Amino acid sequence: MIKKFIVILITIISCQTFAQQGTASPYSFYGIGSLKFRGTVENLGMGGIGSYIDSLHINLRNPASYAGRSLSAKPYNGESRPVKFSVAGSFSSIGLNSNTESQNVNTSTFDYVAVSIPLGKFGAGFGLLPFTSVGYKLQDINPIDNRIDYRYEGEGGLNKAFFSLGYLVNDNISVGVDANYNFGRTENSAIQFLYDNNGNLVQLATRENNLSDLSGLNFNLGAAYKGKITDKLELSATATYAPESNLSSINNRSISTVIVSTLGDEIVQNTLDVDLTTSGLEETDLTLPSRLAIGAGIGQASKWFIGAEYVAQNTSAFDNPLVSSTTGNTAFEDASSFAIGGFYLPSYRSLSSYFKRVTYRAGMRFENTGLVINDESIKEFGISFGLGLPIGPQTGVFSEINLGLEYGQRGTKNNNLIQENFFNFNISLSLSDRWFQKRKYN
Repeated sequence: MIKKFIVILITIISCQTFAQQGTASPYSFYGIGSLKFRGTVENLGMGGIGSYIDSLHINLRNPASYAGRSLSAKPYNGESRPVKFSVAGSFSSIGLNSNTESQNVNTSTFDYVAVSIPLGKFGAGFGLLPFTSVGYKLQDINPIDNRIDYRYEGEGGLNKAFFSLGYLVNDNISVGVDANYNFGRTENSAIQFLYDNNGNLVQLATRENNLSDLSGLNFNLGAAYKGKITDKLELSATATYAPESNLSSINNRSISTVIVSTLGDEIVQNTLDVDLTTSGLEETDLTLPSRLAIGAGIGQASKWFIGAEYVAQNTSAFDNPLVSSTTGNTAFEDASSFAIGGFYLPSYRSLSSYFKRVTYRAGMRFENTGLVINDESIKEFGISFGLGLPIGPQTGVFSEINLGLEYGQRGTKNNNLIQENFFNFNISLSLSDRWFQKRKYN
């Protein structure tokens, strides 16, 4: 038990990128950054669906999953359900393509750490994961003379610390709630380049800097059903709802005079803080839209599963007063997504073949992100594959290394926008163990 806990601590410490840039998407310029997927590598391998719930895996998409799956099932060896740990990280390669040029960027980031603890009819979970990520560097080029007029840069994002509680109503139905504390900082800057009458770059330029410290609490309610429809087949159905909530934003704005070198480096000469109190922008509230997800699926226990999930989010309600005046070509509409996926496990008890005990996952998703730029709705598509590689002895607890691969596309090249082709590689370590296990002696 202690050895496994040390492994997790070492893994967390090694994830130094958690507080650093976790995306290179230009679309993280808008709102409070690009939304990070709330789910495990197991979910990602199945297209992102959260409609499959069992007692072996942590499911971050539905708090009802923390409750035990059966009141009548006897615990293994007379002991309680295992405590579960999971930690994950990812690597992303993004190809940015416009009508005139292309560029490739790579990022790596910490994804989540989570713990699930059984408590009889109840189950509790807690952990930490990124919520949004900001990381972009954009240039506004004048098409007439091919000169840079503006450069925009941003970094930061929101993190989410959560506590979850699930309750098993009966053998088939469970409910739960997530309490999420969101916190973080975003930094954005815009520099204007000036030229003389001969078209030469003026050495002094003006840069506007915006910094926001964000925090707020929100909740997510969940319910799940799982029951047999034949001797072998099981039906699963899930639903979650997150009510609309607010983030508090403490803002600072400054104007700097900078010297721009021929290599593009910026050397600050002087800085003037802007008084945001008179404009009512020193402290603002940001609206986090409500979100509803429903899913269902069918399968055979510990053998195979196929399911689907639909998500609707009231993104049109989002507003950020600090930057709304600088993104006039941008709007938000209601977002939605549809995902389908599943897994196949040949034989989890096989002693003759390791690969028969491997879980094979696949899925795909289609998403309207809710972001509208230059009258173009930004959409996203992804197709994913995953493997669950069991580790350790078969002793009634379940531990595995999960691998996930996703290839997808975001955005469009229409109306001078950027199309992203992304490849994500995800890896997680999921460990199970039993606390307070009674030792038996002969």
